[in-house]
Amino acid sequence: FDKSAKGYVPRKRTPKQIVDVVASKGIRFIDLQFTDVPGRSQHVTIPYNMLDEEAFEGGVPKLDGSSIKGFAEIFDSDMLLLPDPSTFGIIPWGDQRFPTARMICDVHWGYQKGRFSRDPRYIAQKAEDAVKAAGFTQSYWGPEMEFFVFDSVTWDVASPFGTSYRITSVESAAEARGTNYPIRFKEGYYPTPPSDTLQDYRSEVAYHLDESFGIVNDAHHHEVATAGQCEINIYRDTLTPMADSIMTYKYVVKNVASNRGMIATIMPKPIFGDNASGMHVSSSLWKDDKNAFYDEKDEYANLSQTGRYYVGGLLAHSRALCAITNPTTNSYRRLVPGYEAPVYVAWSRGNRSANVRIPLHYKGKSGMKGKRAEFRTPDPSTNPYLAFAAIVSAGLDGIKHKLDPGDPVNQDIYELTPKERKELGVRELPGSLLEAIESLKSDSAFLKGVFSDDLVEMMIELEMANYRAVSARPHPYEFYLYFDI
Repeated sequence: FDKSAKGYVPRKRTPKQIVDVVASKGIRFIDLQFTDVPGRSQHVTIPYNMLDEEAFEGGVPKLDGSSIKGFAEIFDSDMLLLPDPSTFGIIPWGDQRFPTARMICDVHWGYQKGRFSRDPRYIAQKAEDAVKAAGFTQSYWGPEMEFFVFDSVTWDVASPFGTSYRITSVESAAEARGTNYPIRFKEGYYPTPPSDTLQDYRSEVAYHLDESFGIVNDAHHHEVATAGQCEINIYRDTLTPMADSIMTYKYVVKNVASNRGMIATIMPKPIFGDNASGMHVSSSLWKDDKNAFYDEKDEYANLSQTGRYYVGGLLAHSRALCAITNPTTNSYRRLVPGYEAPVYVAWSRGNRSANVRIPLHYKGKSGMKGKRAEFRTPDPSTNPYLAFAAIVSAGLDGIKHKLDPGDPVNQDIYELTPKERKELGVRELPGSLLEAIESLKSDSAFLKGVFSDDLVEMMIELEMANYRAVSARPHPYEFYLYFDI
């Protein structure tokens, strides 16, 4: 990595260089990782001597696609994994008698049938092609992912006679113990140690992201919620590499916690009564070295007309986007008033009650590089390849059809009456996964050319299965509400 540049610039790596590094570093195993449709990382591990230059072109025939959620049918499931040398990194944990490196892979059909249409990484790559076809050089992405780190989590969901879960955290305001200072509900933003017990944990995660995987951290801190909510920010990157980085981020976050005897979760809303974990996604479109979203003459937010149309696309398709950017039943425990999560479809500058925000840290030319649209709806349970591809598809649709976002809303939208919101044209985001799915069913044309029809159908099928599974089961709180009815 060229650290003299502004940010880190990944060097081009050839298959030969990777094979040579594996030999020179004494690497014994290669972990080949890929992502399924719901967004979980999967892997298969091969011995070092099974990796040669040909594997980067012909693929590694070690994938039965019928066993992966959202992939292939049992009668046609032979697939290949083609490792991307730019994602090579040496895994810093594990038994060092067996040094292991990893690479993220593209998924291809076997028998030379080409790319697999539902490979999430392929969708991200097609989205990058769509950006170029629209006349831009590249898009830049800067997601801010939050997550929780607990001391322990237990649950019982197998019994038809009871369902329960329990979370423990040394920071929790509900169960103060030991020699630590508890963090009160909604007061976890930026406290110093000893209240913040996770500074060293976050530093270790940031260190491994940088040193082992070339992912640059530009800040980390405790987040608003009690009981171990964290945020580790990473430096912006182009679309597919940033999605790779988010999958790596989740991988490192979980493994470092596990090695410290804790457990990290990306689940958006594990705790009732406090803030949930979001993943605000900032994006911008560029032509060579010029940010297409920047206009020095715009007095409101230095936002260009192109940027406004992009925002118009995000607003027009916000409800449908939820099925992709907020794909779990738990996502809609977060999208409720009172916890800083967006509930309403509107845009503004600096206004965190709108679901699209134009950050205003700098004014004039000093803010050109950072001019971006922050889409605040997503949460970290999303598949980043699909989320970024869907967001940019919505934005490009706005540019193509010149979708005006309307007037910005500068008030606290949570405090407006329903009548005032209606007068301002403020809509609501879906209140459930089912509502989001129905929105996507009626508004998916903007995804054409990037998402295949069979992928959209598969996402809906998988999400509906989860929705039915949760809605069919009695909830513990129902006993409190209804047992004496």
